[in-house]
Amino acid sequence: MPVDTPSVEVTGWGRTAPTAAARLVRPRSYEEVAAAVLDCGTGGVRGGRGVRGGIARGLGRAYGDAAQNAGGSVLDMTGLDRIRTIDARTGVVVCDAGVSLHRLMEVLLPLGWFVPVTPGTRYVTVGGAIGADIHGKNHHGSGSFSRHVLSIELLTADGQVRTVPSGTGVFDATAGGMGLTGVILSASIQLLPVETSLMSVDTERATDLDDLMARLTATDHRYRYSVAWIDLLARGAAMGRSVLTRGDHAPLDALPARARRTPLAFRPGRLPAAPGFVPEGLLGRASVGLFNELWYRKAPRARTGELQKLSTFFHPLDGVPHWNRIYGRGGFVQYQFVVGYGQEEALRRIVGRISGRGCPSFLAVLKRFGSGDPGWLSFPVPGWTLALDIPAGLPGLGAFLDELDDEVVAAGGRVYLAKDSRMRPELLGAMYPRLPEFRALRAELDPRGVFTSDLSRRLSL
Repeated sequence: MPVDTPSVEVTGWGRTAPTAAARLVRPRSYEEVAAAVLDCGTGGVRGGRGVRGGIARGLGRAYGDAAQNAGGSVLDMTGLDRIRTIDARTGVVVCDAGVSLHRLMEVLLPLGWFVPVTPGTRYVTVGGAIGADIHGKNHHGSGSFSRHVLSIELLTADGQVRTVPSGTGVFDATAGGMGLTGVILSASIQLLPVETSLMSVDTERATDLDDLMARLTATDHRYRYSVAWIDLLARGAAMGRSVLTRGDHAPLDALPARARRTPLAFRPGRLPAAPGFVPEGLLGRASVGLFNELWYRKAPRARTGELQKLSTFFHPLDGVPHWNRIYGRGGFVQYQFVVGYGQEEALRRIVGRISGRGCPSFLAVLKRFGSGDPGWLSFPVPGWTLALDIPAGLPGLGAFLDELDDEVVAAGGRVYLAKDSRMRPELLGAMYPRLPEFRALRAELDPRGVFTSDLSRRLSL
């Protein structure tokens, strides 16, 4: 029998919009998932109380309210964590949706394979990676996660399991569909071959936003991975000053002799957990400004070929468990948007507004997106994407972000749903033009609205 816990508070990684689920179900088999879904579809009565639909949840790293369901069921999929088959010759893995990217790295790196796309944390599940259609530092060349998924097994609202290959309408609605087409049970994924578990990294400083965009535009094609930390408190001539970090998987012959003995070892490392919460107000403009100044100054003006661990390059914050506590009990908003190429003036204007507002963000990154992906609600489109963390208690933050949303929409851009917990629903259609197709197919797959979440109700998805 699955673990079934009544009345559980559920929140996203930003901890800004907690709600109480009527029940949290942790199935351990496909059959138990199907039973839980059918139970949601019949009202899920438990002790005389009705349950309001259900939504699948992985490791809880969506920042907003995508994997929450106030008054309903939440299906914790982390119990389905089997790696079913690995083809070490072709690099295709078939695994359950509850397997984390961390686990895939542990198992696959010794075989010479790496996940095709990873976000800033490896503690996301495969199901979550597909449902949010995650992207990483290699989107400009490799696209988002779903581009490398060959097929999925999808449990729909009628309790049936469908094999859904890529290139189909159901697949394109599910990739980036935030769990609203059904429960992803497993996936077949094409991996990336690597010779070592180290990265060869180039680092350089950009003096301002225009300098940064010029460097990225001119030379990003030389690198598989590219990202820039950006100082959003810098003003005037220094507005948008950045540290640009780019690289690729190091070849075997780049390693020193000692490291060649275990070239594919995966040693991510881990620091002590963050002790409680940082006091409210400590992460203010002055303290973050000091951090940004030191971070920019300590970065080399130009350094090439530095060998780094995978965890250092991709997932530095994963070394600090519960790092989201540093923003205090009020939590934080992660705001991410994209505007297309040709909209550089809009990007300058938005960065200028954030800088002028004095938003104390020390985790701000700018990247370039390549070709868009087929998911109807997938976030990436060709252009510039900026992501920043902001303490939720900042006075006037909601109204300020609403104004930024208007700027993004006017520039033909969009906000990332996996990080959202506050966007106005009337903007959604302008950001995601294939929304009517998504709604139509969702209604066809789930006419009774079994799959629902706080996000879907808030935005009328």
